[in-house]
Amino acid sequence: LLVNYDIELVLVSPESLKMPEDVLDEVRSTGHRFYMTDDVREVIGNVDVLYMTRVQKERFSDLAAYDRVKDQYVIDEPLLSQAKERMILMHPLPRVSEISYTVDDDPRSAYFRQMRNGMFIRMALLASVLGRAW
Repeated sequence: LLVNYDIELVLVSPESLKMPEDVLDEVRSTGHRFYMTDDVREVIGNVDVLYMTRVQKERFSDLAAYDRVKDQYVIDEPLLSQAKERMILMHPLPRVSEISYTVDDDPRSAYFRQMRNGMFIRMALLASVLGRAW
């Protein structure tokens, strides 16, 4: 869906979890610009939307590698203070430790609204598939 908008993607991840090359090729084929970094502090002040996910332990065969990066990507009050005043912070939930509970009440934190809206979308999709409307 994002290919329908004039956006620039900023992809932040450790090298071991970077976006697969075939996905990057697909983004390139749409003509969209993207930038990759391993440091969220480098870009937090410039993004309009920050979509976080957890560093997924199950993607690591080496637990030591997981331990090296799991706390490298944590959104907390000091980091969020560097973000735009109207930036939107999203996350699919549940979170582990990648977003501090101290930012839950920040108006930029949209993950609880995102979760609630997602529930309504799923309800509507189920109603549509089942042929029922309320």
